[in-house]
Amino acid sequence: MHRTHTDREYEAKLEDLRRRLIVMAERVDEMVEASVRAVVARDAALARTVIDRDADVDRWELECDELCLLVLARWQPMASDLRFITIALKMVTDLERIGDLAVNIAERAQRLAEMVPLEYATIPRMGEAVRKMLGDAVSAFVIGDAELARAVLRADDAVDEDYHQVFRALMQLMQSDPALIDRGIQVQSVAKFLERIGDHATNLAEQAIFMVAGKDVRHLHGG
Repeated sequence: MHRTHTDREYEAKLEDLRRRLIVMAERVDEMVEASVRAVVARDAALARTVIDRDADVDRWELECDELCLLVLARWQPMASDLRFITIALKMVTDLERIGDLAVNIAERAQRLAEMVPLEYATIPRMGEAVRKMLGDAVSAFVIGDAELARAVLRADDAVDEDYHQVFRALMQLMQSDPALIDRGIQVQSVAKFLERIGDHATNLAEQAIFMVAGKDVRHLHGG
């Protein structure tokens, strides 16, 4: 009877970890959405709410790490369960860094709210793109869909190109009008942070592929 109870507890811990990863991803996605909206709407108060949630993300990361270590130490999982635990440890790190980047964007939103508006139509598109990448990467992990994960890898190219377009456009603006330099730097930083969120979503997708197919596709863009 003790063994049966242990197995049930073990399965419950794995399910708890899976649930925590999904919830953490959802909350981080909400932070990204709100941070971009704060930039576009010039809403410093909304940006503040994003910054205030950073402590929650840090706590979730620590709790997930502790749960992973508990399972490793107590049950010494093998095969696919061991792969799941080791990947979960990497995933929470990427999710925490995405949360940090959302905070970085929110901080830029606060500064931009105090300045004369500057056109940055590409920023909302980049925000939607990286949020879709994040959502698809997590979904691929949850449902075991390697093809969906590979689509995330391909989507990263468009985000990179958007960033380069923003960078080139802002450079031209700042060179033509030095008065725009401060605002231009803030907007360029937002675009760069979004591009880095896309990179972390790509990491998540690569981990999903490894979880499903046992294939390491890091540095092999498109898997």
